[in-house]
Amino acid sequence: MQTVVSQTSPPQKSFLYDPKVRGIFYQVVLVAAIVFLFYVAATNAIENLQRAKIASGFGFLNNTAGFDISQTLIQFSAAGGTYGDAFIVGLLNTLLVSVIGIFFTTILGFTIGIARLSKNWMVAKVAMVYVEVLRNIPLLVQLLFWYIAVLGTLPQPRNSLEMGAGFYLNSRGLFMAKPLYASDAWVLLAALVVGLVGTFVYRHWARKQQEQTGRQYPVGKVTLALVIGLPILTWIVLALVGANPISFELPRKGTFNLTGGMQILPEFVALLLGLVTYTAAFIAEVVRAGILAVSKGQSEAAGSLGLTPGQTLRLVVIPQAMRVIVPPLTSQYLNLTKNSSLAVAIGYPDLVQVFMGTVLNQTGQAIEVVVITMGVYLTISLLTSFIMNVYNRRVAIVER
Repeated sequence: MQTVVSQTSPPQKSFLYDPKVRGIFYQVVLVAAIVFLFYVAATNAIENLQRAKIASGFGFLNNTAGFDISQTLIQFSAAGGTYGDAFIVGLLNTLLVSVIGIFFTTILGFTIGIARLSKNWMVAKVAMVYVEVLRNIPLLVQLLFWYIAVLGTLPQPRNSLEMGAGFYLNSRGLFMAKPLYASDAWVLLAALVVGLVGTFVYRHWARKQQEQTGRQYPVGKVTLALVIGLPILTWIVLALVGANPISFELPRKGTFNLTGGMQILPEFVALLLGLVTYTAAFIAEVVRAGILAVSKGQSEAAGSLGLTPGQTLRLVVIPQAMRVIVPPLTSQYLNLTKNSSLAVAIGYPDLVQVFMGTVLNQTGQAIEVVVITMGVYLTISLLTSFIMNVYNRRVAIVER
């Protein structure tokens, strides 16, 4: 007698037991909850504004501002400028101090960071004191120090310090020659663009040649010749043929004030000095940590090949340290940009001072002004992070 054994298939599990499906499900639920919360908040805000009879929307940007701004990179007047124009002026002023600040703080931070590792006892201790003092004093206090204790002690305009070459320094800022551009000034701009493109092509070619032959080419000197020398040479050639693409208006010292020329506000100088010196202290520690992360064997190997300490640092150590330096360096760039909002304490007309200050007080449209300002800083931060991440991928060591 044969016994028949029936084979039954294992029970089917629900798709919710799949980790991937569960993960997607929870993420969809979370996103839906966040969207719902934002919808409820926006609906309540609109209802409250309507109940309080407060105007909403972004139409106020087209209204006449009715106030002046001390520093403008575009044409702006109290009579003809709108709130939208004031927003652009504040944004450009913020970008100006941020870009210049990042440039100078990078140079100063790398210099201090390398100096901290110097074998010279005095240089290393001075760099250490710089870092420990400046990074432990609040930035706002440093801004007030530069603005009140340093720049505030400068003489009045009638007693301006004459520094030569058309430069005057007083309590109202630094006065210098103002460039005036003629119709043929575009030739100089074209020369600069050609120099930048030529620099990019030459650097790419020099890198390929070094990889193939090991020979190094003077990239730095060629870059200076193309970017700086070519526009100057073009200017000289135009001057020889009788053209004058750029002329300069020098400031003139009067009885009570200076007229003509270009003025750099003391608020801008104080903000720039404070941001640069403060952020450079943090960048110095980032650079020092990055250099120490490189094995000492790399320096010893470079020395055995006959490289000088300067060449070893520039060609061997720093390129390898950059993979460690770039991520925290990006954070410091973002901090500098966001810390520029402290300019409101010393009266520099940045985005916060102009838009969230004067414009908000005049229009009363707090939600729109705050949302625009937050969006601007978020966009600047994301763009900076993207650029630095692209550079980080270029300097990262490729695992083979």
